[in-house]
Amino acid sequence: MRMPMPDAALIERRADIVGALRRIVPGEGVIVSEAERRVYESDGLTAYRQLPLVVVLPSTVEQVAAVLRYCKEIGIKVVPRGAGTSLSGGALPLADGVLLGMAKFNRILEIDYDDRCAVVQPGVTNLAISKAVEHAGFYYAPDPSSQIACTIGGNVAENSGGVHCLKYGLTTNNILGIEMVLMNGEIIRLGGKHLDADNYDVLGVMTGSEGLLGVVTEVTVRILPKPTTARALLIGFPTTEDAANCVAEVIGAGIIPAGMEMMDRPAIHAAEAFVKVGYPLDVEALLIVELDGAPAEVDHLIDKVEAIARNRDATTIRPSRDEPERLAFWSGRKAAFPAVGRISPDYYCMDGTIPRARLAEVLTRMRTLSEQYRLSVANVFHAGDGNLHPLILYDANKPGEVERAEAFGADILKLCVEVGGVLTGEHGVGVEKRDLMGTMFDECDLAHQQRLKCAFDPDGLLNPGKVFPQLHRCAELGRLHVHAGRLPFPDLPRF
Repeated sequence: MRMPMPDAALIERRADIVGALRRIVPGEGVIVSEAERRVYESDGLTAYRQLPLVVVLPSTVEQVAAVLRYCKEIGIKVVPRGAGTSLSGGALPLADGVLLGMAKFNRILEIDYDDRCAVVQPGVTNLAISKAVEHAGFYYAPDPSSQIACTIGGNVAENSGGVHCLKYGLTTNNILGIEMVLMNGEIIRLGGKHLDADNYDVLGVMTGSEGLLGVVTEVTVRILPKPTTARALLIGFPTTEDAANCVAEVIGAGIIPAGMEMMDRPAIHAAEAFVKVGYPLDVEALLIVELDGAPAEVDHLIDKVEAIARNRDATTIRPSRDEPERLAFWSGRKAAFPAVGRISPDYYCMDGTIPRARLAEVLTRMRTLSEQYRLSVANVFHAGDGNLHPLILYDANKPGEVERAEAFGADILKLCVEVGGVLTGEHGVGVEKRDLMGTMFDECDLAHQQRLKCAFDPDGLLNPGKVFPQLHRCAELGRLHVHAGRLPFPDLPRF
């Protein structure tokens, strides 16, 4: 099912809108034909699709500012988009809105090794930053599994993490400044090369704001020297509970690994069949634990983690012997999503975060939910910081399976909140978790969050329909408790 077409009045205005946008972005920067717009109809959450009214691909900051200024003047909605790898529907287009694609902003503008930072445009891919500085012994720490494709602008929008976020932090911990354009066309800068900014942390507000507050046109990221030594341990367990308890004990011992990932049996078998790196197939759960630092420190920590794992009944303990083997250990984990795609017609990737101490309990209850919904699930997640990525396996061609997968996913996220966690760790709320926000926030909480959006975008034109389950008019938010004038969003299209 697709969303309804724009109303007749807007269709009649479409030619005028396209003409105005082409005057701002000449050449091939405005996409109008249905076939070409089809490329942008969804992001990584492909169950929801919608053709945008028109797509605009600016190549300069001035063009971005002019597009936003024009759209504000005539009241047209705008959806910013990076590479479209979002798994929460954050870049889902609107039938009556402009999709603003930032793919042409793909240059690394400056690399400053003395200040340990790089200035990049938002369309630069995550991995490209590390590739650009690796010859000098540096890298960019956040490394989502989609790092070969996802862009730094999208990383800022979703506050992305990755397998090394346990020790080195999420995007918010690794950016120093941004240039952004507000909906009225104003260009502002937040932060810079300096380590911290005075006054309110508006940079922190923008990181993870999911395109609701402004459009990022430049990012200053922190680059780090590569550790002297990095080694990884492959540890297999007879039960997922043993693996979960090992995670808690390692962290409880004061050890902070560079990365600590977990996979259950279905994910292990799928990844091994895909990349063939030698994962043990006779275990129920697999931990990948990476330690980095000085060689003596790493060797000492490897011994400590091995001892903890043995105490937790590990059946396989395999340290990496060299750099190629360490990378091989990680290749299976980073390829887990496409690997699972080979064993199921469709899968639904969730993203919730829980306290580490509740990991074993949550995994047990997820198995019960799997039986209840009659759908299998493969688990891969950032075990060290409790960020779960259950992959619910289903077949969209079978009647009712899409709905069961969505209900299963919603119950997993409700479970995360119930045990003291949150709805999202790094994928964002978007449209996927929008209607679950009430399980975590009350009316007062959501009203305060919407006041912040109103301060940046008083007309509600930037990425509307995302994050908030009920939309208040900005004028109504002068009262703390608002119960009138709420505008429920329409049901989303599903395939």
